[in-house]
Order: sequence, then structure tokens, then C-alpha cells
Amino acid sequence: MEVKIGIQSVPRELHVETESPPDEVESALKVALADEHGVFVLIDAKGGRVLVPAAKIGYLEFGGTEPRRVGFSNL
Repeated sequence: MEVKIGIQSVPRELHVETESPPDEVESALKVALADEHGVFVLIDAKGGRVLVPAAKIGYLEFGGTEPRRVGFSNL
């Protein structure tokens, strides 16, 4: 699943491909926001970790699980 993270004062979104379900990502964000100096940690599909200060997160957007289509088609 693709997660887009909007960060305050940063013009571009951060795109992360993760194996975690949306409920797990949402609960991790809630835990990070509960702490004054909390850090939101998201593990990507390749096992890497993305860390963002929770206070700077503007929004999270969950993408679909459908793989991207490549090429031209008449579907």
C-alpha cells in the first residue's frame, strides 16, 4: 500500500510503499502524536524505516493496493 505523507513547510509529499495495513499505520501516528516530541515511524516495503517528527505531519493519504498499470490499453 502506498502512503503519502504531507509535511508542514515542505512543498513535496513523501511517498512510502509499505506492507503495513492502514489501521496499523493510523494507530502508529496516533501514538506518535500523543507524545510532545513523538516521532512517526513507518517501515517501507524493503525493510527501511522512515522517521518524521509527528508534530510536523500535515496529513497522511492512503493509496490503493492495486499495482500501477504500465503501457497503453483500451480497457
